[in-house]
Amino acid sequence: RLMAKIHEKDTAIELKVRSNLHRRGYRFRKNVVGLPGRPDIVLPKYRVAIFIHGCFWHGHPNCRKSRLPTTNYVFWEEKRRANLERDARKIAELVSSGWRVAVVWQCALEKPASFLHTIDILEKWITSEEKWCEISNG
Repeated sequence: RLMAKIHEKDTAIELKVRSNLHRRGYRFRKNVVGLPGRPDIVLPKYRVAIFIHGCFWHGHPNCRKSRLPTTNYVFWEEKRRANLERDARKIAELVSSGWRVAVVWQCALEKPASFLHTIDILEKWITSEEKWCEISNG
């Protein structure tokens, strides 16, 4: 029952990021099935793919939110390892096909001040020529 409550897409934090980007004039597609890893936000005009990663699920290094539970530790460790490998593979596929990729970590979006700062950084990156962007609080 607990796992059924966890959504794969359209999480509250994704909705908030999309809403802010839309308010700033960016038009995008969401969860594009034809792209590797089904990025959370795709801005075709800029050839940009954005992933909003939960710190726990995607194993954000040195983040307090990414600590594994002590119960069933081996299961969670294996699940996270598989997620990390898949993330790296899908991002590499996107980059090799000419996409610019950003990973925004959940911890950078939680507090209102850090959220707006993160959106500002993301906006600057979108309009830049840089190929890669990773935004976190850690």
